Amino acid sequence: MTVSRTICLGFLAVITVGTLLLMLPISMSDGRWSNPLIALFTATSAVCVTGLSVVDVGTFYSFWGQLFLVLLVQVGGLGYMTATTLLLLLLGRKFGLREKIALQQSLDQPGLSGVVELVRSIIAMTLIIEISGIFLLMLVFVPDYGMERGLWLSIFHSVNSFNNAGFGLFPNNLIRYVRSPLVNLIVPVLIILGGIGYEVIMEAYLWLRDRYHKRPEKVVFSLNFKVATSTTLLLLILGTIFFLFAEFNNPQTFGQLSFPQKLMAAWFQSVTPRTAGFNTIDIGKMTEAGLFITIAFMFIGTNPGGTGGGIKTTTVRVLFSCTKAVLQGKEEVLCYQRQIPLVLILKAVGVAFGSLMVVIGSTTLIALHDPQFDFIQILLEVVSAFATVGLSAGITATLSAFAKLVIIATMYIGRVGVLLLMSAVLGDPSPSVVRYPEENLLVG
Repeated sequence: MTVSRTICLGFLAVITVGTLLLMLPISMSDGRWSNPLIALFTATSAVCVTGLSVVDVGTFYSFWGQLFLVLLVQVGGLGYMTATTLLLLLLGRKFGLREKIALQQSLDQPGLSGVVELVRSIIAMTLIIEISGIFLLMLVFVPDYGMERGLWLSIFHSVNSFNNAGFGLFPNNLIRYVRSPLVNLIVPVLIILGGIGYEVIMEAYLWLRDRYHKRPEKVVFSLNFKVATSTTLLLLILGTIFFLFAEFNNPQTFGQLSFPQKLMAAWFQSVTPRTAGFNTIDIGKMTEAGLFITIAFMFIGTNPGGTGGGIKTTTVRVLFSCTKAVLQGKEEVLCYQRQIPLVLILKAVGVAFGSLMVVIGSTTLIALHDPQFDFIQILLEVVSAFATVGLSAGITATLSAFAKLVIIATMYIGRVGVLLLMSAVLGDPSPSVVRYPEENLLVG
């Protein structure tokens, strides 16, 4: 039982428990047992913080079903090992070497020191941000729905926003709030904070603390911080511009909005594909250019260490730096005057190639079995599932049972990660002392 197998099987265990909970009559609004496939799909989507759903969550599930859904999203957002660590901390158990190694790998940390303390800070940070989001969203929902209903709507959407899930309690998601400045600011900020990564937030906090106390020490940001923040900012700006131009005159999306409202809608859509499935416009009525931009942004995803999915911004940045080095004729890959190790380059190539193969395989299977759907719709659904986004062109509920199973598998692979899943299947690699001769190969 390797660490990778522990993590993969842990996610499967949580999905199984979630499926059973969502099948119970108390979880259903009509008091009956739920269809096992619907429960499995919803539980997988929640644990994998995706947000795709084959039913209207707000009317299909009772309060208890919605509560179970929020808990599954929270566990999925924190990650299996982090949630398990929280449970062990509450029980007062000590951590052995095996648990620390598992945490170190799940959090992608370079060493074992301070791993448990990092988990404590992650949990505290999560609670602070989500509670702040709840109070801010109450300014929107309480005036419309009263205190009790407005509070629950705020809790549900704050947890889903920060954990980059995208489940909504409204039949049309957040389309009715496309003109609301508060929703177009609060929800995207929660999504960005959840997806940018805990370490990035901690570095920013330490920098602000030193600035406040006017300490003379100069803070040196890590390469991860520089890459994560700069790439995220660039994608947000480019996404806003691309969506604004792609949908500007589309009467079914931006066409009926004023220019400031179009700008807000474009900003919102540039945030949600990376990777929370909230939407303030009808995704199924977007132009093909808008859909393709959405697919590209979903595939990129968020930063490592966050609650989102995709191949990650750092992977894209490493591949971009590799391409830049080749064009410049250099034999070393540099980023912010730092050389990127070969092992990270190989990992980035493996993640990108493996992810592309999963998307191609899943899209092909669904296209063969459900040929009645357009290719762009199927591709959007598959990439949304793999990148744990939750955006859909409206075909999720009408997919065949086989296609839904493919989407379930794709969501799971996207959440645990291609390389981690392959490591769990193949086992840890055995060291080799054999070195093979090099030989040239025509490339490009």
